[in-house]
Amino acid sequence: QVQLVESGGGLVQPGGSLRLACAAAGSVFPIYDMGWYRQPLGKQRDLVAAITRFISTNYADSVKGRFTISRDNAKNTVYLQMNSLKPEDTAVYYCFADSPSGTYVSRYWGQGTQVTVSS
Repeated sequence: QVQLVESGGGLVQPGGSLRLACAAAGSVFPIYDMGWYRQPLGKQRDLVAAITRFISTNYADSVKGRFTISRDNAKNTVYLQMNSLKPEDTAVYYCFADSPSGTYVSRYWGQGTQVTVSS
Protein backbone atom coordinates (compact mmCIF):
# COMPACT_ATOMS: atom_id res chain seq x y z
CA GLN A 1 0.00 0.00 0.00
CA VAL A 2 1.22 3.49 -0.92
CA GLN A 3 0.12 6.65 0.84
CA LEU A 4 0.63 10.01 -0.86
CA VAL A 5 0.82 13.28 1.06
CA GLU A 6 0.57 16.55 -0.86
CA SER A 7 1.74 20.00 0.17
CA GLY A 8 2.46 23.42 -1.30
CA GLY A 9 -0.92 24.64 -2.46
CA GLY A 10 -2.33 28.03 -1.63
CA LEU A 11 -3.44 31.41 -2.92
CA VAL A 12 -1.26 33.26 -5.39
CA GLN A 13 -1.68 36.26 -7.69
CA PRO A 14 -1.64 35.86 -11.47
CA GLY A 15 1.93 35.60 -12.67
CA GLY A 16 3.09 34.15 -9.39
CA SER A 17 4.58 30.78 -8.56
CA LEU A 18 3.90 27.80 -6.36
CA ARG A 19 5.76 24.56 -5.80
CA LEU A 20 3.79 21.44 -5.03
CA ALA A 21 5.30 18.37 -3.43
CA CYS A 22 3.96 14.86 -3.09
CA ALA A 23 5.68 12.34 -0.87
CA ALA A 24 4.99 8.63 -1.18
CA ALA A 25 5.26 6.23 1.71
CA GLY A 26 4.47 2.54 1.87
CA SER A 27 5.70 -0.97 1.26
CA VAL A 28 4.77 -1.26 -2.44
CA PHE A 29 7.77 -0.17 -4.50
CA PRO A 30 9.21 0.68 -6.96
CA ILE A 31 7.04 3.57 -8.09
CA TYR A 32 6.66 3.96 -11.82
CA ASP A 33 4.88 7.07 -13.07
CA MET A 34 4.11 9.97 -10.74
CA GLY A 35 2.40 13.28 -11.34
CA TRP A 36 -0.66 15.44 -10.93
CA TYR A 37 -4.18 15.74 -12.18
CA ARG A 38 -6.25 18.80 -11.44
CA GLN A 39 -9.97 19.35 -11.09
CA PRO A 40 -11.44 22.85 -11.37
CA LEU A 41 -14.69 23.43 -9.53
CA GLY A 42 -17.52 21.74 -11.38
CA LYS A 43 -15.26 20.23 -14.03
CA GLN A 44 -13.59 16.89 -14.71
CA ARG A 45 -10.21 15.80 -13.47
CA ASP A 46 -7.52 16.15 -16.18
CA LEU A 47 -3.84 15.29 -16.34
CA VAL A 48 -1.46 18.19 -15.67
CA ALA A 49 1.95 16.53 -15.75
CA ALA A 50 3.55 13.14 -15.29
CA ILE A 51 7.06 11.81 -14.88
CA THR A 52 8.32 8.26 -15.17
CA ARG A 53 10.83 6.45 -13.00
CA PHE A 54 13.41 7.27 -15.68
CA ILE A 55 12.55 10.99 -15.72
CA SER A 56 10.64 11.08 -18.99
CA THR A 57 7.99 13.81 -18.70
CA ASN A 58 4.59 14.61 -20.14
CA TYR A 59 2.65 17.88 -19.82
CA ALA A 60 -0.77 19.13 -20.69
CA ASP A 61 -0.57 21.65 -23.52
CA SER A 62 -2.04 24.33 -21.28
CA VAL A 63 0.91 24.22 -18.87
CA LYS A 64 3.85 23.59 -21.20
CA GLY A 65 6.57 26.19 -20.71
CA ARG A 66 5.16 27.23 -17.34
CA PHE A 67 5.16 24.09 -15.19
CA THR A 68 8.07 21.76 -14.50
CA ILE A 69 7.72 18.33 -12.95
CA SER A 70 10.61 16.59 -11.24
CA ARG A 71 11.17 13.75 -8.81
CA ASP A 72 13.60 12.60 -6.19
CA ASN A 73 13.52 8.82 -6.22
CA ALA A 74 15.61 8.55 -3.06
CA LYS A 75 12.96 10.54 -1.19
CA ASN A 76 10.01 9.05 -3.09
CA THR A 77 8.84 12.57 -3.78
CA VAL A 78 7.56 14.31 -6.89
CA TYR A 79 7.48 18.08 -7.33
CA LEU A 80 5.55 20.43 -9.56
CA GLN A 81 7.05 23.89 -10.01
CA MET A 82 4.30 26.17 -11.29
CA ASN A 83 5.35 29.52 -12.73
CA SER A 84 3.42 32.26 -14.52
CA LEU A 85 0.22 31.07 -12.92
CA LYS A 86 -3.08 32.02 -14.49
CA PRO A 87 -6.60 32.15 -13.04
CA GLU A 88 -7.50 29.13 -15.17
CA ASP A 89 -4.93 27.12 -13.22
CA THR A 90 -7.22 27.34 -10.19
CA ALA A 91 -8.18 23.80 -9.18
CA VAL A 92 -7.69 21.06 -6.68
CA TYR A 93 -4.46 19.30 -7.62
CA TYR A 94 -4.28 15.56 -6.99
CA CYS A 95 -0.99 13.73 -6.91
CA PHE A 96 -0.81 10.18 -8.26
CA ALA A 97 1.70 7.38 -8.23
CA ASP A 98 1.69 4.06 -10.07
CA SER A 99 3.23 1.04 -8.41
CA PRO A 100 3.20 -2.69 -9.19
CA SER A 101 1.17 -5.06 -7.09
CA GLY A 102 1.70 -8.63 -8.15
CA THR A 103 1.01 -8.89 -11.88
CA TYR A 104 -0.80 -5.56 -12.17
CA VAL A 105 -0.13 -1.87 -11.58
CA SER A 106 -2.15 0.13 -9.08
CA ARG A 107 -2.69 3.88 -9.12
CA TYR A 108 -2.61 5.68 -5.79
CA TRP A 109 -3.95 9.16 -5.14
CA GLY A 110 -3.09 11.98 -2.79
CA GLN A 111 -5.68 13.87 -0.78
CA GLY A 112 -5.64 16.90 -3.05
CA THR A 113 -4.39 20.42 -2.47
CA GLN A 114 -6.16 23.64 -3.46
CA VAL A 115 -4.41 26.05 -5.81
CA THR A 116 -6.14 29.40 -6.25
CA VAL A 117 -4.85 32.03 -8.66
CA SER A 118 -6.59 35.35 -8.13
CA SER A 119 -5.84 39.04 -7.76
